[in-house]
Order: sequence, then structure tokens, then C-alpha cells
Amino acid sequence: MTLFVESRGRGPDVVMLHGWGLHGGVFDRVADALATHYCVHLVDLPGHGGSAPLARFDADAVAEQLDAHFPFPVQLLGWSLGGLIAQHWAARHPDKIKSLALVSTSPRFVRDDSWPHAQQRAAIEAVGASLEGAFEQTLERFLALQMMGAPAARDTVKAVREQLFSHGRPQGLLPALELLLEADARALAGQIHCPVALFFGVRDAITPIGAGRWLQSALADATLHEFTQASHAPFLSHQDEFVAKLAQHLEASA
Repeated sequence: MTLFVESRGRGPDVVMLHGWGLHGGVFDRVADALATHYCVHLVDLPGHGGSAPLARFDADAVAEQLDAHFPFPVQLLGWSLGGLIAQHWAARHPDKIKSLALVSTSPRFVRDDSWPHAQQRAAIEAVGASLEGAFEQTLERFLALQMMGAPAARDTVKAVREQLFSHGRPQGLLPALELLLEADARALAGQIHCPVALFFGVRDAITPIGAGRWLQSALADATLHEFTQASHAPFLSHQDEFVAKLAQHLEASA
């Protein structure tokens, strides 16, 4: 199974994994800012953008697919769904992942008695239920939810909406959504020993700041960056500050 990957720049290798419903192009501006010092690889996860879908979107299987595609050590960034996959990849192949940047992500995306740092299951199920009958509208509403509460949210949503299908119409979103409903990667935190930078928006309703604080306490070597005015996509709403902090992390771990 091949992945669609766009690479730009020259230098140490940095792989970026996007969130649900989008594609690697969501990192265009961040990649451009880093490309003078790094070779940045923007991945379309299976079933998203230009990558073929999987019948079952299994986090370990996707991590193995990524590991086979990049047969060399990398620094890894994962946002939201991509951050969940990044946790699996880093835990399974610690010799390959030199550093980890986790952006607005979580080991678990569904709230229960043991995990308050997430949405109710019904909210995620409702997204899946509406995909078949109102595909484009569902993705646009989900985009708006990700930016809610952040400065200039309307402009950010407009910019992302314009590139929503620039890599093609995604063909495998429901299996990836099912992973978000069932995943619980909390046990992986003890297996991740590389330096980790955590980037979280305090106004995030999808992966609340509590998830970031939990990861900071559970990981062996983690630094948490809280964006007080950001929601689910601080790399878009606070691009300059985000890139500066990410560049520091990458340079320290190169």
C-alpha cells in the first residue's frame, strides 16, 4: 500500500502527520517556514488526500506502513489523529523516531469515567452518521469546530476550506473515525523515551488541554507549550509562535 507524500527542503528529515478529514497540505505554511533547514515530508494518511483507503484503519498497521516508507531516522510531528498514529510509531520503533512533536492530540479521543479530557462518544458518532448524506458539509462543520474560539477563526477556516479537496476527495474517513472511537493509547506513554514537545490550545474542545497536561506527566521527556488563545490548530492560528517553538525543539533534537 503506497502513501502519497510530498517532500520539500533539505536537511534533517521531519515527517508530519495531519488530522482526520484533511491531508498533508494543511502543513504547507509550516513546511515552507522550515524547508530552509529541514527536509519536510507531508504525508497523506490512508484514506485521506491522495493515499488509498484501508478497510480497517488500525493504528499499529498504519505505523508500520509509515515505518516502511521512511527507512531512516526521522523527527516526527503528529496533529490530532496524526498524533495518535505518531504515538504508536514512536512506541513501536524507538530507534527510528529521534524526537516527537504532538499537536492537539490525545491517547484517547472519547470521554469516560477514567478519561475526562475528551469529547462525548455521541459527538464523534454524529460526525460519522452525517458523512454519507452530507459529506462536504460535515467536513466543513468539523473544520469550524476545530477553529472555534481562536483569533481570526473565520479567516483560518476559509483558508483551510479552500484546500480541503486539493489532494482529491478522501475515500476512507469512516474507518479512521472508528479508530478515534476505540483508541486508548495511554499505555504507550511509558514506551516513548525520545524528547517530546507538546503543543496545545487552551480553548480546544476536541482535545482539551487536560490531555496535554496528562501527556506531559506521563512521558519521560516532555515539554508542554500552551497557547492560551488557540483552539485545535495552533499551527494555523498562531503560526509564527508555533514555528519558532517547533524549530527550537527540532534543533535541540536533530
